[in-house]
This record gives sequence, C-alpha cells and structure tokens, in this order.
Amino acid sequence: MSKLKKITNNPADQLKEFLCKALKEHRVGGVFALRRHKNGKINYALIHDTELINEIEPLYPLMPVNAGQVLSRFTEMKQPVIAVVRPCEFRAFVEMVKREQVRREDFVLITYSCGGVYPLGKDAVEEIDKYLENYWNALNKLEIPDEIRLTCKACEYVYHSEADIYLQLAGKEKTIWFQTKDAEEFAEFWEGEMMEAKFENSILQPLLDKRASEKEKIFAQIDTSENGLDGLIDIFGKCIGCHGCNSVCPICYCALCDFDSFNYDYNRPILEKELKQKGALRLPPDTLFFHLGRLSHMSFSCVGCGMCSDVCPANIPVASVFKRTGEQTAALFDFVAGRSVKEEIPVMIFKEEEFSELGE
Repeated sequence: MSKLKKITNNPADQLKEFLCKALKEHRVGGVFALRRHKNGKINYALIHDTELINEIEPLYPLMPVNAGQVLSRFTEMKQPVIAVVRPCEFRAFVEMVKREQVRREDFVLITYSCGGVYPLGKDAVEEIDKYLENYWNALNKLEIPDEIRLTCKACEYVYHSEADIYLQLAGKEKTIWFQTKDAEEFAEFWEGEMMEAKFENSILQPLLDKRASEKEKIFAQIDTSENGLDGLIDIFGKCIGCHGCNSVCPICYCALCDFDSFNYDYNRPILEKELKQKGALRLPPDTLFFHLGRLSHMSFSCVGCGMCSDVCPANIPVASVFKRTGEQTAALFDFVAGRSVKEEIPVMIFKEEEFSELGE
C-alpha cells in the first residue's frame, strides 16, 4: 500500500512549492530538475538556493540529456538530492545502480506519468511553448501528443513502482503517490488529505493501448527479418561514424569506449592490404560493426529514451532498432531494463536450466 494525496492546483506549481520546502527544511542537499534559463534554453540543473526554485520547469516536455546519465555522476553526497525525472530516466538510473555506478540512497526520486518529450530539433523554448496546451490536453485525454519523439509514442512504461514519489498526471484526476518509507517523511510538506491506496495501472490502459499500437507500426518499418544483413546495411549505411548515439546513451559509462579507440581505424598496412583485396573501402570503416557491437551490449539495457535517434545527424532510427532488438532479447529472460533494482542483469547470472532446448 502507498500513501496518496490528490493534486488540487497546477501540478508543476505544487511540485515547486514542495521542492522549495524540502530545501528550506534542510531535508535535502539540493534539487535536480529542468531549469528555464534567461537565454531561453532549458537544461537540467542542481539547485541549492531556494530563490532559484522559481526558475525550474520540472514537468517540461524536453529531454536535453537523459537524467539517469547525469545522476550517475553524483556519488556519496553528504545529503540526498531530490530529483525530478521521467520514467525512462528513472529506469536508466536503476540500471546504473545495478552496475554500481551510482548509489540509490543518495537520492529521493520523483517521477511522473510522462506524455513524452519533443525532439531536440525543437529545443527553442518559444517553439515548444506553442505545443504545451495541446500537449497537456492530450495527456488529460490519455492520448498521444503530436510531434513528440518517435520512441515516446511507443513507450509503455509510464508508471514506476520503485520511485519514491510518483505523480499520476495522465487523465483528469491528478494524484501524488508516496511509495517508500523515505517518501512518507516528505508527505507532511504536501498539503491535502492523506489516504492509503494501491496504484492501479489500469487507469493508464487507454494510453498504453494506443502506444502499443504505435510501437507495432514503428517496428514494422524497421523489420529486417527477411533481408538479414542487407537490411541492417540499408538502415545503418548512412552512419558517418560520429558515435553520437554512444555518447548520449545513459547506460554507456566506460571512461574509454573500445569503439572510440584506434583499434577500429585502418592503419597504413591494413589499409593498403584491404584496398588491394577489395578495390574500394568504405570510410569511416566498420560502422555496421559498431552498431552490431552496441546492439549486443544494449540488448538488456536500452530504456527507450530516444536520445540516440535525436542526436543522429544522419536521421538513422537508432532508438527504434535498439528498442525492438532489446525487447526481443530481454523477453527470453522475462527481463525489463530498469524495472527493478533487485532484478539482476541476465548476462551477469548463470542458470543451468536456461535454454535446455538447445541441447547439452
């Protein structure tokens, strides 16, 4: 059972009041949320000054970077940080906890029923502001807003049971759920009657059904099952080798990625040998191998945030391919990336009884 309160005013305004009180009462060392700057940009910020709380836009439909990636850089804080993140960002954070890149106890995490985010190409605040009324109207009606990221249209992970505080914003009735013991200590800050209840995911079902339908359409467009390697070449053949998808991925945390080393560059002897044998070489080299390598690493890790597709200068649907492949692979183990801190990563455990149908 969780503690429940109803949201009676503007959710973003109530959330800001709560975060400001948490800082004033010295319950947290800082607030991590989206912040609107005077130059018209919105970025994540870590705030300690209560006077700057008015500048945050905690529910703004833009993801300049996956917050899970940023939070993993905060280690052993003297006081916990209270962070407002989307479900896919929370799931990325969970995967980083399991990889021992960040400590769960350093944070009080707030997430909410996200309607999706707009592509970074629309990062001018004045442009996105034009969509906001329609965006929130669509979420109130449990519909998919127009113009949001492709992966957001297909995302079926709106609710997360392991967040400390969850804001149910989809639909007409808005509620706040305090889901952990730590969160209940913060509940006194939020005005309104407190009730006990169990969250019913069924209230989100109309939205989830529509997103499931969108996912089928997206997956059908990138289906290479009949074309095999040629199909993958068609998709990734435009890759220019910038590795931007790798850089923005919230799960890629290696200090030096092997793919960014000189191991995959042609040195002169190999270049001459390959050129003589093949007559022509694709440059930059091994772009398909790069994506296949990442696919093998990300099959159990992709949270479908869409950052990789958003930054791709060649407009390759990287996120859609990774999401489809990841779901197929993870399904074999009944695993969902970021679903639970307690759920072990399949490649890190061994069960002798698995895949017995393949033979001894």
